Amino acid sequence: MRTRPVLIFDGDCGFCTTSVGVARRLVRPPCDVVAWQRADLASLGVTAERARHEVLWVTPTGRVYGGAQAVAKILLSAGGVWPVVGAVLSLPPLRWAAPAVYRLVADNRGRLPGGTAACAVPGAKPHRT
Repeated sequence: MRTRPVLIFDGDCGFCTTSVGVARRLVRPPCDVVAWQRADLASLGVTAERARHEVLWVTPTGRVYGGAQAVAKILLSAGGVWPVVGAVLSLPPLRWAAPAVYRLVADNRGRLPGGTAACAVPGAKPHRT
């Protein structure tokens, strides 16, 4: 049985890799961090399809949180001011808006700093300008 949560991210995406690096340095969540491409997804109770779609937080008991909920859990697990930020993100009305903001960022991560064509989310609708 695992004793620490696991943060799963897209290791092929420059934006995701940079974001996780920043979180590790600033937020310092007490977890194991692994790119989904290198993770034993079956043992974590996660499908590759879901891992490609969003960042995931897997608790030691096997509960899986994705997207904005995962971000909130990462913040809640850390020290300092971060649990307060995570708690605020978990409360209405931010809890209601956070998934849409997360999806907007995730679907356009290839256009964000550090992003490349490899960052594109399969099946995401292209952004029209």
